[in-house]
Amino acid sequence: FILPVATAFCISVYGFFEALSIRTEHVTIATTKLPPAMPRLRIVQLSDVHLGLIVREERLARILAAVRAAEPDLLVITGDLLDGQPDGYAPLARMIGAIKSKLGKFAITGNHEYYVGLGEMEAFCREAGLTLLRGEETSAGGVVNIAGVDDPAGERAGLTHRVSESALLQGLPTDGYTLLLKHRPVVAAEARGLFDLQLSGHVHKGQIFPFNIVTHFFYPVKMGLSAAGSGSSLYVNRGAGTWGAPIRFLAPPEVTVIDLVRGV
Repeated sequence: FILPVATAFCISVYGFFEALSIRTEHVTIATTKLPPAMPRLRIVQLSDVHLGLIVREERLARILAAVRAAEPDLLVITGDLLDGQPDGYAPLARMIGAIKSKLGKFAITGNHEYYVGLGEMEAFCREAGLTLLRGEETSAGGVVNIAGVDDPAGERAGLTHRVSESALLQGLPTDGYTLLLKHRPVVAAEARGLFDLQLSGHVHKGQIFPFNIVTHFFYPVKMGLSAAGSGSSLYVNRGAGTWGAPIRFLAPPEVTVIDLVRGV
């Protein structure tokens, strides 16, 4: 009895402090699709922050400190930004609004945005200066193409903008670098080759080991960067916040810095 209780206590204490220890993961990708005048484009990805009752100003400040240190050209948030009780979000939105990003700040919905309320997410994005992409595509400063799709969690309530990913992506200029923002790390077969990099989150790397084994059954992709087929790539972010208990064990929180550099 004493041994498992002591083990659980030690893991919980360690996991509490691991959840506060933000890691910055650096990835460099060579591409021929950057403008000649831009040798490097820096993208910072946040995912699964889960702002709510537990992840508040103090934890968000730690996350945003890593974002500021990276000096992003482009900030993207790939879902589950909000969670839980929607009251008191205004100060958190202003904190994100203070982040500078030369080419803009973009977000998509995750499943938890529909639990909080889509209206709350839309209001938060307006306050934070985030462009919410819901089955839409745009250009970030004329440098990169960005397409964002809704999480399917809102389908039953008729809140999800259902779009064909292939139709959405086919309209984008092929000479520009294309980012696809999609909360769940599932690559649609018909979309392969139509985007350069899909950025996703959702799985938290299980958040508490060994739940990563369980999540891998549902989403059999590796964390980090991997090939998605037909010249496309997928990056799966571990998430910056926590869902449920404020604990992460062997799945540290992450802010991703992706440098696109001119090359072959």
